[in-house]
Amino acid sequence: MRANGNAPSCDLTPSLPNGNVRRRLLTAGIAAIGVGTTPAWGQSVNHPPLRIGTTAVFLDDQLQLLDIWRADLQATLRQAVQFVQRRSYREIVDLLLRGQIDAAWICGYPYVLNSKQLRLVAVPQYRGTPLYRSYLIVGNSDKKTEAITQLEGKVFAYSDPLSNSGFLIPSTELLAHHHDPSTFFRRSFFTFAHRNVVQAVAAGLADGGAVDGYVWDTIIAQFPAWASGAHKVWQSPEYGFPPLVVRKDMATPTFEALNAALLQMHERHDGQLILDRLALDRFVNGSDALYDGIRSLTQAAGAVTLESEARSTSAT
Repeated sequence: MRANGNAPSCDLTPSLPNGNVRRRLLTAGIAAIGVGTTPAWGQSVNHPPLRIGTTAVFLDDQLQLLDIWRADLQATLRQAVQFVQRRSYREIVDLLLRGQIDAAWICGYPYVLNSKQLRLVAVPQYRGTPLYRSYLIVGNSDKKTEAITQLEGKVFAYSDPLSNSGFLIPSTELLAHHHDPSTFFRRSFFTFAHRNVVQAVAAGLADGGAVDGYVWDTIIAQFPAWASGAHKVWQSPEYGFPPLVVRKDMATPTFEALNAALLQMHERHDGQLILDRLALDRFVNGSDALYDGIRSLTQAAGAVTLESEARSTSAT
C-alpha cells in the first residue's frame, strides 16, 4: 500500500467529546475496588522491578485500574512491578525487543510479526474462549452499509497500525475484494484506542470504523452512552485474543512466576475484581497455533506490505 493523500494519518485531529465524562465514569466504577497500601519492595540490583508495557489501544483511560493491578502482582510475585504505557503497539513492541521492558500486553498481529523473539505468557479468556472478533461500525444514520466495501470515498477510523481487529482485518477485507486500502477511502486516520474509534464514529467524525469486538461489547454493557451514535453492521471470524508476552530470553523462574500469577488471578480477591472490571473470565495458557488465523491474514495480504504501511503511518 502506498502513502498518499488518502493514506491513514496518525492523529485524530478533532477533539473527541466526553473525555471528562469517560474518566468520571471509570473512576466511579473502580472506586468500589479500593486500593490497598502498596508494599515498598526493594529495587536492588539483584531484584529490579518487573516492567510490563501496555497501550491505550487496549487499556484506555484505566490508570487507576493499573495501579490496583500493580499492587496485586507485587503482592503475588514479591517483586516490584511497573506498568509502562505508550501510545502505540509499535512503541511498546520496540521497548520489549530492546529489553527496556520485560513483558507486554499486545495485539496478536505484532506477536505474529515477532513470534521468533517473543513467548506467550498468558491469554485472556473472554466469554468462555481466548478468542475475539473485529467489528465494523457505522453511524446510526447509515441504514444501508453491511460491509466495508460499501464505504468507498468515505472517512474511516482505524485504531492502530499494528492492531489485528483495528487495521489488519479491515485492510485484508478490502484487499480480498481487489481494493487498495490506501486509496479506497476519501480519508482515514488512526485513533490509537478502540474506544476512540467508537466515539469518532458515534460523533460523526468518521463514517465507519474497525473496532475490537471485545471493547465494543464491553462499552455497550458498561457505558452504552459512548456508542449511542453508532451501531455494528459486520463481524469477522474469531481470532486469538491479544496476549501477554515476554522475550524468549526471560529467565525461566521469572517467566514461571509471572505465568502462575496471571493464571491464578481469578482465585485472588483483588485479581477477580480486576478481571470483572475488564469483563474478562480469567487468564489461560495460550499456544502459538491460536494465532494461525492472524498469521494467515498477514500472508494473504503480504506481511512486508502491511508492515511497511504500519511503519510509514506510525511515523507520520
